[in-house]
Amino acid sequence: MSNILAVATKEIQEGMRNRWVLATTLLLATLALTLTFLGSAPTGAVDAQALDVMVVSLSSLTIFLLPLIALLISHDAVVGEVERGTMLLLLSYPVSRSQVILGKFLGHIAILGIATLVGYGAAAATLLFNDEAIDARSWQAFGAMIGSSVLLGAAFIALGYLVSALARNRGTAAGAAIGVWLMFTLIYDAALLGLLVMDQGRTITGELLDTLLLLNPADAYRLLNLTGSEHTRLASGMAGIAATTGLTRLTLLGALATWCALPLTLAALVFSRRQL
Repeated sequence: MSNILAVATKEIQEGMRNRWVLATTLLLATLALTLTFLGSAPTGAVDAQALDVMVVSLSSLTIFLLPLIALLISHDAVVGEVERGTMLLLLSYPVSRSQVILGKFLGHIAILGIATLVGYGAAAATLLFNDEAIDARSWQAFGAMIGSSVLLGAAFIALGYLVSALARNRGTAAGAAIGVWLMFTLIYDAALLGLLVMDQGRTITGELLDTLLLLNPADAYRLLNLTGSEHTRLASGMAGIAATTGLTRLTLLGALATWCALPLTLAALVFSRRQL
């Protein structure tokens, strides 16, 4: 365990030196504050508080932005160190390859967690300074959104590690990472929508649609946050989906956890057999 924590600490220190932590935090804070000032006015028609509207806005932002950040910081975690020759130096210490992967994973999650908590927390703090009325239910939805955002980022960090372990050079890893991001944030949903339109409800049942949604971590995150409470469902316009889906919050959290564990395990297996 001490070896894993040592590798994780090294990743966090490198993230600090490379300004990854600062840049990511400033980017998330700037976008979150912009969304807060532009669209946090309470919507009287649905009786939603400003923080509920902010949860909907930040969830929509997170689906596109956090996976991209996660892939950018993780796509060269293995292949980059192999190219620079630092991986052989790291493995000369009494640390196994699986410990290297797990340590790097924890370090990158810490970087993403700090940036998300500080960046989104700054937006919530502005509502407090403006004396907005916020009840405990809204804070609970906001806390759940922060936690699930980090979990979504962890899933894409794990996918980035798998790409990095499979790629032969950093250029290939960067291209594959962008492809993974496009697939899960844009192409998958567009293809699924087209399939539903063509099918017209003849073949795709509600259970099959739920399964297809779980095959995309971004969709699991979207359902988890935008249908989590009555006010976020109304503010996001997803009340109809929430009424028909059979997916529970536990199922959606389990899907996100699986999207973290499976690619990370595959990345560790590929890396353990890789010739350095």
